[in-house]
Amino acid sequence: MAAPLLLPPPDPQFVLRGTQSPVHALHFREGAQAQGRPLLFSGSQGGLVHIWSLQTRRAVTTLDGHGGQCVIWLQTLPQGHQLLSQGRDLRLCLWDLAEGRNTIVDSVRLESVGFCRSAILAEGQPRWMLAMPGKGTDEIQILEMPSKTSVCTLKLEADAKPGMPMCLGLWQANCSPHPLLLAGYEDGSVALWDVSEQKVCSRIACHEEPVMGLDFDSQKARGVSGSAGKVLAVWSLDGQQALQFAFSWNTSASCSFGVSYA
Repeated sequence: MAAPLLLPPPDPQFVLRGTQSPVHALHFREGAQAQGRPLLFSGSQGGLVHIWSLQTRRAVTTLDGHGGQCVIWLQTLPQGHQLLSQGRDLRLCLWDLAEGRNTIVDSVRLESVGFCRSAILAEGQPRWMLAMPGKGTDEIQILEMPSKTSVCTLKLEADAKPGMPMCLGLWQANCSPHPLLLAGYEDGSVALWDVSEQKVCSRIACHEEPVMGLDFDSQKARGVSGSAGKVLAVWSLDGQQALQFAFSWNTSASCSFGVSYA
C-alpha cells in the first residue's frame, strides 16, 4: 500500500526550556487535562525528571532519582499520583507525587543495561503487570506488581536472531482474558506475544534499523512503529492475531511517540 500524502507538521504552540541536558523521554499525564491541570513529564540525559505545567509553561517539580544517569522511560499509573521512571542506572523507580510529595516509594532492579523501555498494563486495579528488559539481552521479563512476582520470561527462538528488544507495549483485547505484548526488536521486526501462553502469535519485519518506539490502538487494531533509520511503519492486527504490514514513510528524526487513530 502506498504511503498517504502527509501534511507538513504544524508550528509549535510554545517551547519548554530548562532541562539542562537533552530530553530522552516524554509522557503526558493521562486525564490531567480534564482535571484542569495539564502536565508533561520529561526525562533527561542528566538523570532528572521535570514535571511541566502546560498552563504556566514552567517546571513545577524536578525529581532526581537516577544518580545522573539518563532517564529513558516515564509512565504514570491510572491513579494519577504515582509515576514510574526508568534510568540507565539499572533502576525503575516508583514515585509518590500525591499532595506535593516527590518520594521514591519502591524500585525494581533491572538486570540489563540496554535501551529497552518498559511497559505496564494497569486499569485501576491494585495489581498491575510490568514488562521490562530481562537478564539476557534478548529476553523480556514480566512481573506482577506491586509484589514483584515473576510471571514469565519471554525469549524468541535462537534461530530468530532478533537482537535486543528496544521497546515494549502491553495491552489486553476486550474479547480475551490474555494479556498481549508488542515488542520492537534490534533487527527491525515487531512481534506480538501471548503472555499467558508464552508464545509468539505473529512477527513481521517493518524496518531495516532497530525499532525505537511503537504504539498501538486496540480499538482500531492498528499500530505504528518508528526506527533509528527515521522511518515510520504502519501495521494492523487481523482477527487471527497476525500482524500485517500496511505502509511506511521517511521522517526527519527517530523518536518515541504516542498515537491516537481517529
